[in-house]
Amino acid sequence: MQSISMITFSLGLLLTLFSCSEERNMNHQYYNELTPEEERVIVHKGTEAPFSGEYYDFFESGYYRCKRCDAPLYRSEDKFSSGCGWPSFDDEIEGAVIRQTDADGIRTEIICANCGAHLGHVFEGEGLTDKNIRHCVNSISLEFVPDESQLRKAYFGGGCFWGVEYQFENKDGVISAVSGYMGGAVDNPTYHQVCGGNTGHYEAVEVTYDPNQVSYEELAKFFFEIHDPTQTNGQGPDIGEQYKSVVFYGNEEEKEIAGKLIDILEEKGYRIATRVLPADKFWDAEDYHQDYYRKNGGQPHCHRYIKRFD
Repeated sequence: MQSISMITFSLGLLLTLFSCSEERNMNHQYYNELTPEEERVIVHKGTEAPFSGEYYDFFESGYYRCKRCDAPLYRSEDKFSSGCGWPSFDDEIEGAVIRQTDADGIRTEIICANCGAHLGHVFEGEGLTDKNIRHCVNSISLEFVPDESQLRKAYFGGGCFWGVEYQFENKDGVISAVSGYMGGAVDNPTYHQVCGGNTGHYEAVEVTYDPNQVSYEELAKFFFEIHDPTQTNGQGPDIGEQYKSVVFYGNEEEKEIAGKLIDILEEKGYRIATRVLPADKFWDAEDYHQDYYRKNGGQPHCHRYIKRFD
């Protein structure tokens, strides 16, 4: 009886450990991929060289989020010039930052409350601002998000929205890419309804971008280079009206740009099947469609970059 109890206990312990390990892995798969240098600072608690960071002398309006998990950390109005060589803030977004004793036993380390990413250190009593506090943060631990009033949106459809979203999320100047539906007559359609082909919707992606970093024309060119704009019946193995290539324009300038790019490609010998339609209501797709490849691993099969413009 004692041996049976020990076996039962051991099996239970193994299952518990496996479950905990699996949960940790599931949590980690939502983290952004880091470069070796980002990992050195963010994971292994390194420090970037002073005066070298992207945000040291940077004061545009917006907020700063964690490079590892995208959690909001600091507001631009709390950033100030301290002359120390690293971005400095005298306040954080409430609950976003955790303080803990540094490994040196002297300084106070600050980490992201959401994922534990190393940010830098916090100092008090320097008298640099009225709040008398300085968060000394590595630029490499942060990602700046501009004030939304400065941002623009663009809408594209080119087959399964998982791949289109993935490609745009990795495009410089793009703040976010969201999978959804556009062009149909049914309010708040479901994926099942759209796949049934009775709503008139396309699988589309809403691209939010900073026009100071990337232009609409650059995004439209990129769109024509991440899918096959000559396929008439869908994209790759995804066949159906909802998977056809389309640019949804928000104004006449965007319409003209799309038309101009199509003309250029056709002059190069491409027979473009992409439709150019006026944008209407965009409906977000279900949560499980968002960031599909980041959540589930892998890369798009039908969407890869092929240069088509000079």
